[in-house]
Amino acid sequence: MSEAQTLGLQELLRVSPVADEIARRFQAAGHRLALVGGSVRDALLGRLGNDLDFTTDARPQQVLKLVKGWADAVWDVGIAFGTVGARKDTPEGSFLIEITTYRSEAYDRTSRKPEVSYGDTIEEDLVRRDFTVNAMAVDLPGRGFVDPHHGLDDLEARVLRTPATPEESFSDDPLRMMRAARFAAQLDFDPAPEVVAAMTAMAERITIVSAERIQAELNKLLLSRYPVKGLRLLVDTGLAGFVLPELPALQLERDEHHRHKDVYEHSLTVLEQAIDLEQDGPDLTLRLAALLHDIGKPRTRRFESDGRVSFHHHEVVGAKMTRKRMRELKYSKELTEDVSRLVELHLRFHGYGGGEWTDSAVRRYVTDAGPLLERLHKLTRSDCTTRNKKKAATLSRTYDGLEHRIAELKEQEELDAVRPALDGNQIMELLALKPGPMVGKAYKHMLELRLEHGPMEHDAAVAALREWWAGQQQG
Repeated sequence: MSEAQTLGLQELLRVSPVADEIARRFQAAGHRLALVGGSVRDALLGRLGNDLDFTTDARPQQVLKLVKGWADAVWDVGIAFGTVGARKDTPEGSFLIEITTYRSEAYDRTSRKPEVSYGDTIEEDLVRRDFTVNAMAVDLPGRGFVDPHHGLDDLEARVLRTPATPEESFSDDPLRMMRAARFAAQLDFDPAPEVVAAMTAMAERITIVSAERIQAELNKLLLSRYPVKGLRLLVDTGLAGFVLPELPALQLERDEHHRHKDVYEHSLTVLEQAIDLEQDGPDLTLRLAALLHDIGKPRTRRFESDGRVSFHHHEVVGAKMTRKRMRELKYSKELTEDVSRLVELHLRFHGYGGGEWTDSAVRRYVTDAGPLLERLHKLTRSDCTTRNKKKAATLSRTYDGLEHRIAELKEQEELDAVRPALDGNQIMELLALKPGPMVGKAYKHMLELRLEHGPMEHDAAVAALREWWAGQQQG
């Protein structure tokens, strides 16, 4: 027995009580049930969780009847695609279960939605799966191993192949091309040469897939263990040109004197270095910002008269480009704004020269970053990819100094919520103003004083406000 088979047997024995229990219900009703797809793959890799995928010859309405009264919760949001969901609570924990009727699905060439038709055999179901490593099943309750497409061999070889030809598979659902990149990133597998060739030839077909589905796959890829491997595959096959064109655009031609870094390789390195700084698991906001932080460089590149290459204001341009791309990929407004803000701020640290940070500069840095400050720390540190060890060490020490200054000021002041000494209501009362633009202007002036000089006593703040107001009246 191979190592994968041994691991798989151990994992299946762990979940067997709940799996066998539901299988016997289906068997008693005259239906077949099998653990399938990612669940079998993960069992063979020794990483099966409590999310279990099953396939059956029972039709969706029959599945509903069989799980009701047995499961602790049932949902049918995927029933149009032949899937019924359930939760089963056991002494070993809660299991989330999806049961899908044998099916085949394909795309109309002009449609964004798959056409679903049901099948009658498990072999028919497995051939429509995306990759052979996901086209294995364990028949229950007898535990017969079903592997018509040699998925176990490909699993042990760490290769991604398709059960049918890649062209057929990707025509049925073009999103599978992105899944190839995602599984390469998640599992550290390599797609077979014919899979890469088909992805390259058919890359444009991804345009019929909805932005929401593309975003979901991109997120899974980015949050995986080896995202750079998946991203390289997207770029090399041309898929990124349709789903994230700003990434391959970073592959700028090098100037003859090599006066600037390879921006594409730099961005991938920054992503890897940002991941190394994560402390509480994968952070999608940080990873997106790290990947996209320099996408404004191609549009801002200039060859100066002295031979240098400049990218003036690329962080501002990049933030706008980030916002546009993330909106097109249907990301939430909050995530879009957070990532765009990090892209906009990623150079702020370098604007202070050799680290001559005044108290007011520290306040502005913290205030502008707001709740993104910790992520900005990580992004800024990750953005140092120089091979010059002395320069890298100097940058690191300088940033250490900034973080120390922030900590010191936080002890003295409430930096996390810097507010002026007078709020809007007090300003209106002191100046006899009604709500309007002038109140906002006065508030902004008082905030500037707070950032520049730190906390102010109430009387000093009132005097400063009246002095400003007198100047406004004279103007």
